[in-house]
Amino acid sequence: MAGRIEARLKELGIALPPAAKPIANYVPFTVTGRLVVVSGQLPLKDGAIAFTGKLGEAVTVEQGQESTRLCFINVLAQLREAAGGDLDLVKQVLRLGGFIASVPGFTQQAAVMNGASDLSVAVFGEAGRHARTTIGVPVLPADAATEVEALVELH
Repeated sequence: MAGRIEARLKELGIALPPAAKPIANYVPFTVTGRLVVVSGQLPLKDGAIAFTGKLGEAVTVEQGQESTRLCFINVLAQLREAAGGDLDLVKQVLRLGGFIASVPGFTQQAAVMNGASDLSVAVFGEAGRHARTTIGVPVLPADAATEVEALVELH
């Protein structure tokens, strides 16, 4: 179903990939009532991790922002599945959680996470503004540079 949000994605030059399959014993999202919890999404592109390594070492802040943006694109793919194919059902992005693989002493996790947050607002407008937690971690699955999870309310 090509609605308002799908049109917005097209304007932004974003084609959502198929929703990624879980890499362990979990489900990609859960729905309870009008709430959708999307499991952490890695920066997958064409089935492979696009950004690996640690911020403050092999990965720049700008690359980290692209990585969290790509994670959010994968969140959107899961969200589209959870919403039965219709992203227009998104009422509000309530919360994003960001995990940034970084070396000790790296303190720009919040700037890195803006890649996902900025895209949320670009896609959903005011409904994309959200609460957020960003955490620096020593390592992520598959050596991914970033991971993003979401809590979203549907209409």
